[in-house]
Amino acid sequence: MRKDGLLQTMMDGMRDACLIWREEMRQVFKDEGVLIFFILVPLAYPLLYSWIYNNEVVHEVPVVVVDESHSHFSRQFIRQCDASPDVRIAYYAADMDEARMLVGRQQARAVYYIPADFQSRLNRMEQTAVGVYCDMGLMLTYKAAYQTAVLVSQEMNSKIQIALSGHYTAREEAIQTRPLDYDGQPIFSPAGGYGSFILPGVLMLILQQTLVLGIGLSAGTARESNRYHDLVPIQKHYHGTFRIVLGKSLCYLMIYAVMGAWLTVVVPRLFHFPCLAHWQDLLALMLPYTLACIFFGITVSCLVRYRENVMLLMVFVSVPLLFLSGVSWPQSNIPGFWQGVSWLFPSTFGVRAYVRMNSMGATLGDVLTEYRLLWVQTLVYFFIACMVYRYQIALSRLHAIERLEFLKHKRAAKRAEK
Repeated sequence: MRKDGLLQTMMDGMRDACLIWREEMRQVFKDEGVLIFFILVPLAYPLLYSWIYNNEVVHEVPVVVVDESHSHFSRQFIRQCDASPDVRIAYYAADMDEARMLVGRQQARAVYYIPADFQSRLNRMEQTAVGVYCDMGLMLTYKAAYQTAVLVSQEMNSKIQIALSGHYTAREEAIQTRPLDYDGQPIFSPAGGYGSFILPGVLMLILQQTLVLGIGLSAGTARESNRYHDLVPIQKHYHGTFRIVLGKSLCYLMIYAVMGAWLTVVVPRLFHFPCLAHWQDLLALMLPYTLACIFFGITVSCLVRYRENVMLLMVFVSVPLLFLSGVSWPQSNIPGFWQGVSWLFPSTFGVRAYVRMNSMGATLGDVLTEYRLLWVQTLVYFFIACMVYRYQIALSRLHAIERLEFLKHKRAAKRAEK
């Protein structure tokens, strides 16, 4: 009798979970807002971001020169900058006001200002400087203009040192100008560009944010369509906590199994980002990360009263989460308080593990700490989601009982009047 009862309960639970999965899947494809966050945004945003930064580096950045020195050394500096692959001397301006106007019109991206005493200070063995003023609207153009000026100034410094050294052999001159030589070889970002550096982390963050936004939007729709603004409807299939969480999470997992493969496998290969992870390790990482994001989204969705609330909450934290992941802001320099805040979000450990595996060639054993913490987050957020839905079920039942009591009193009042 007990075995039959337990087996029947399990079968009923699985049947209700499948029905909830079907209903949730139907709501996803019926709601245009959820469909945009679940399908359109994961498909389009990575292509847009990757296409913008696909060049990795820029060449022939237009620069305007303000040469107040009109000397041999100033002309040499200008010629060497113009001969570099990253900068093109496009304009000569009479003063800084004219140069600022050209930059304001986007005809030039940077200004090289050479002061009037440029050569005279060099002839007196004094230090001089070249002013570099860059348009910070695009980081790639700023990098090209600034680094070109630095490299040209270093080359001119070497030639001045050689002229003053009094050495007679090329080897002595090389030691004089560069006593400690180096050979820089970029290993994780061969082009040294912005795309290979930052976009792998952005792809993982897009997965979390779109998933949470879609789940929250769906929860807001459920509340708005409910008479008492409850998250759980009064239906016989929604009377169990585990079957609700299981049915909803199964729907989201099926959708994001496809979206996750698109974001982490297809997009990096389309735009030739570093792809060094083995598919077995990548699959092992994506399973707990996707589950942690799903249960985190279900937990957050219980705080959503209206459809717009989740967008105000999650879109605002997107940029801080990218910094807290340790990709663009070094993890060692993040204060302890913000380190603790970052541990609340699955993207923190997911981004770190994915970047190390896919961009740096790490194995699953090398990111074992992040991998285990993702499973811990999965279990913790699953437990919290179950507790929250248990409370929502109790709340919906309370409202139903209050409604029945109200109808009983209303019928009793009508009988008394008759």
